Amino acid sequence: MPAALQFFVVDPLEGVQVFARRLFEGYGFAPDSIHCFSDTGSALIQAMDTPPDFLITDWFGKADMTGVQLYQHIKAQHPTCHVGFMSFDVGPEVEAAARAAGSRFLLKKPFTAEELKRTTQANLEWLSRERPELAARLNAESKGKLDVRQQRRIELPPVPPPIRVGDSVRFDGKPHKVVTVVISRGEQMAQLHGVKDLVPAHKLQR
Repeated sequence: MPAALQFFVVDPLEGVQVFARRLFEGYGFAPDSIHCFSDTGSALIQAMDTPPDFLITDWFGKADMTGVQLYQHIKAQHPTCHVGFMSFDVGPEVEAAARAAGSRFLLKKPFTAEELKRTTQANLEWLSRERPELAARLNAESKGKLDVRQQRRIELPPVPPPIRVGDSVRFDGKPHKVVTVVISRGEQMAQLHGVKDLVPAHKLQR
């Protein structure tokens, strides 16, 4: 019995981590097989013990260890690992470097939750078709949601609508009104009446 497939999501934005986790859990994968990190160093430490089969990482172009370098370190230990990148900077040089690294996709930030959902779904379905040795494992662990032989589309949780000014929300169990909505580093943030700091939209309840 092969070990469970492992998924790494490496991004400094908590909102990206949270939604990516929801996506993979929506595919039916076990929560303890989905690992989220805010920096490449922490991800590499974990990879030495539990190497990922799928890595989705920010480009981390100015970090001591870039996303490409993280993937190279992991691939040296686990050659079958697949990678996809996310980056605010998607110029020709970055695109060429991503292709050279073997990336399955390069998603430009800021992106919507729907774009991340669509890109992730398309690439997992591609892997199911192109890698027969992975197809059976993906099918089993996703409880049939990735069985491409049945031509099934993956059923995922609905993408929550964006927060808007005037919305009634709950934060820390208390009701609030949304006063202002801003985008900070690609993540939607809300200013709530009576709350001093901006609050990430994913921490709000409708």
